[in-house]
Formats: sequence, C-alpha cells, structure tokens
Amino acid sequence: MMSGELYDCAAGCPVQNTVYIISGKWKSVILYHLFQGDATRFSTLNKAIPSVTERMLALQLAQLEADHVITKKPGDADGRATEYGLTEFGQTLAPVIQAMATWGEAYQARQKATA
Repeated sequence: MMSGELYDCAAGCPVQNTVYIISGKWKSVILYHLFQGDATRFSTLNKAIPSVTERMLALQLAQLEADHVITKKPGDADGRATEYGLTEFGQTLAPVIQAMATWGEAYQARQKATA
C-alpha cells in the first residue's frame, strides 16, 4: 500500500484509515514517546524502545514522516543529532494514543490479577 492511501468505502473505513497510519510494530510506541516528550532524538527513541532495531526504527520514522504525522529536523548546530516532533496533524492522534495507553494499562492490570 502506498503511503497516504485512503480507503473510500463503507462503515469501518475511518477506523481502517486510522489503523493504516499507526500500524506497524513500533509506530504507536514511537508516537507514545513523542507525546510523552521523553524521547525526541533517534538515539533516545532507540533507547526507549530497546527491542526495535535501528533499521526498523528508521523505517517506521520515515513512514510517519511521509504520512505527515511527524517532522524531522537537525537538532544540533552540526546537524548530526536528528530531532523528531509531531506535526499539527500528528497532534490530533493524542487522544488515540492516550486511549491505547489507558487500555493497555487496564489490560496489563487484569492479566496480573488473573495470573
């Protein structure tokens, strides 16, 4: 599927469009960290998500950038450290990512309670 492709169909398609933007093993986790503000550079994102490979992190960031969800800019005067930030469009995903985090916390608590 090409980046930015939209589904033009019946009920459920808005959900499919949303899932397309945040799908990928790490995109929603990347967005979570960007919203938290605890990781905005490639290196800090890589440390915050230790299971992701550098190649996969770069790919997921590039896809989010291509979909206009995040921006990429040089962070240092020398241009070596890259900073990532949310676009205005990306900011609109805040309630979606927060709902996922809240649900995930409740699920984790439920799993621990039944273990």
